[in-house]
Amino acid sequence: MEIKVNFLDNLRLEAKFDDFTVITDQPIRYKGDGSAPSPFDYFLASSALCAAYFVRVYCLARDIPTENIRLSQNNIVDPENRYNQIFRIQVELPEDISEKDRQGILRSIDRCTVKKVVQTGPDFQIEVVESLDEDAQALLMVEADADHRTFIEGKDLPLEQTIATMTRILEDLGMKIEIASWRNIVPHVWSLHIRDAASPMCFTNGKGATKESALCSALGEFIERLNCNFFYNDQYFGEEIANAPFVHYPNERWFQPGPNDELPEGILDDYCLPIYDPEGELGGSNLIDTNSGNAGRGVCALPFVRHSDGETVYFPSNLIENLYLSNGMSAGNTVYEAQVQCLSEIFERAVKRQILEEEIALPDVPQQVLAKYPDLVEGIRALEAQGFPVLVKDASLGGQFPVACVTLMNPRTGGVFASFGAHPSMAVALERSLTELLQGRSFEGLNDVPPPTFNSLAVSEPNNFVEHFIDSTGVVSWRFFSAKADYDFCEWDFSGTNEQEAHTLLDILKEQGKEVYVAVYEELGAPACRILVPGYSEVYPVEDLIWDNTNKALDYREDILNLHRLSDNQLQALLDRLEESQIDEYTDIITLIGIEFDENTVWGQLTVLELKLLINLALQQHEEALERVEAFLQFNDNTVERGLFYQAMNAVLEIVLDEELELDDYQYNLQRMFGTETLGAVIGSVTGEVRFHGLTPTNMNLEGLDKHLRLVDSYRKLHAARAAKAGIPL
Repeated sequence: MEIKVNFLDNLRLEAKFDDFTVITDQPIRYKGDGSAPSPFDYFLASSALCAAYFVRVYCLARDIPTENIRLSQNNIVDPENRYNQIFRIQVELPEDISEKDRQGILRSIDRCTVKKVVQTGPDFQIEVVESLDEDAQALLMVEADADHRTFIEGKDLPLEQTIATMTRILEDLGMKIEIASWRNIVPHVWSLHIRDAASPMCFTNGKGATKESALCSALGEFIERLNCNFFYNDQYFGEEIANAPFVHYPNERWFQPGPNDELPEGILDDYCLPIYDPEGELGGSNLIDTNSGNAGRGVCALPFVRHSDGETVYFPSNLIENLYLSNGMSAGNTVYEAQVQCLSEIFERAVKRQILEEEIALPDVPQQVLAKYPDLVEGIRALEAQGFPVLVKDASLGGQFPVACVTLMNPRTGGVFASFGAHPSMAVALERSLTELLQGRSFEGLNDVPPPTFNSLAVSEPNNFVEHFIDSTGVVSWRFFSAKADYDFCEWDFSGTNEQEAHTLLDILKEQGKEVYVAVYEELGAPACRILVPGYSEVYPVEDLIWDNTNKALDYREDILNLHRLSDNQLQALLDRLEESQIDEYTDIITLIGIEFDENTVWGQLTVLELKLLINLALQQHEEALERVEAFLQFNDNTVERGLFYQAMNAVLEIVLDEELELDDYQYNLQRMFGTETLGAVIGSVTGEVRFHGLTPTNMNLEGLDKHLRLVDSYRKLHAARAAKAGIPL
């Protein structure tokens, strides 16, 4: 994690990381102002808090109350060497906690991350650099080694060369990549989480049999998502980029809808239109892109090459961002390598969906076949030694598709986790299934997977597939576990060179009667591609283009960002639109308008329900406000401070709306209960003197929205690189 430090007045310092700011000072005796803890005080507190965190996690997993558990830490300083210290952590446990759990709590404290890092002994490297924002590889502990050449199946170049190329691309873009975490809980299964140090919302996860292959995977995914704009999928770019010569890519085209909102001429083709608009209800306004919100320019569409005949077809960017998420995106050392990965992922998701929805029972991979992959077997045995039974399945549906499945069962919770992997080589597909299963997960994290069900509707419900797509934690049918398989096992093999494999996979889709559309991006220095297979590779249902399109943000974004400046009539109009839209009241405003607010602020926790409530208060609609306050208190999961604000609001509104009660009679005790500041904000909100308490004013220029501006700055780097490559002045 990158922590940037600013020098404040006197000896005060400011550390900024992610969405947080930490202030430190020095005691007055050391010439400070004593206004905040010292850096070393924070260090001491971090180990105590980390120990307490692991105690809390242990207790939550076993429903052990922590109200009567107390923990303290003291640092004992060696009088002859103040850098030699003993950290003594003591924990007081209630008598009714069993001996087993007492030992478990002590073991959990021993897992404290701060303690382990200190015990290992971090290596401090101190250096002067020309720019803190450069050197993309500065935060990577696994560096490219010119003296070694490690080849793995499916890659056209050695891992070391691939890592060097991708870090150079990121450095040229001005992005510094940091590793947030590594995982290696069983042999031959590595995963990591990397992110842009300046904009942590831009992140990817990598997985592999070694730490080098996992890093290569994460960097490749980062490059792929930059090329395909996935990090910025439904976020607002701001007015400057919305009116730039291009918004997404230099080769984009803009199409005007017809006079009655007909779909523009020139987009899609005769194959796609019946898939995306089966009832003839889709209008041009449904395809205005969310990122620019520039309806005046029309529909922004991106060129894809139709594989069957090489013709260019323009797909609205809105359609892609609404239906496909990251499915069918990949980067590689060569175009064919990238295409194989894209197509493999498309088959993985499509076959997985078919298996889940049709509740297909898959055949086991025989032990004699598994024995050919000793690293895989060793990883599985390590999982089973931890108490997790593992099933290895052939998901090729009788040799039709290059897909495998590794499923983990958790007897502690009754949950199951079905992980699928695809590649023309069975060995790679099985490895991907296992590494995907454990990507970014601890053993405790496996307690969160849901149990199987015989409810077919729960399995086939569209959102279940979305959950499986995101992190494989959707519901699986009990029929999946039947010993009577619906297909015979097939030891399939579609492997060859990457070029041969790409043609093989495309031929499978052709046999299925599917049309394929390909976009290739090489501007950044490494080939990446995006492949769409209409009617096959969508993640969300096509109905979302009409009923749940992300561009509904355009109906609300400007008014919500200008909330403090709206007249009463404008506020009422906004409230009416929200009511008529039937948007789920628990939708957060971040999702609704495509703006990344700091989640630690009121804006960051704001839902449609609370926004309506605040508008009711601003318009002095007290009865409606009271109804929404009661709903907020019953169902909304917000901060303790915000909850107390609305508890006080509930009481004050009840008093104000009761003709027999006087607020003055209750104000003294309400103040003692909720505090002067909170009660003042509540009464001010009820009288209209305070409007939108807790929401800092902003506007369409995104003033004060640092988190979103960091995301936009990240996109500007990409946008500028594309413009420079195309010779387009911005």
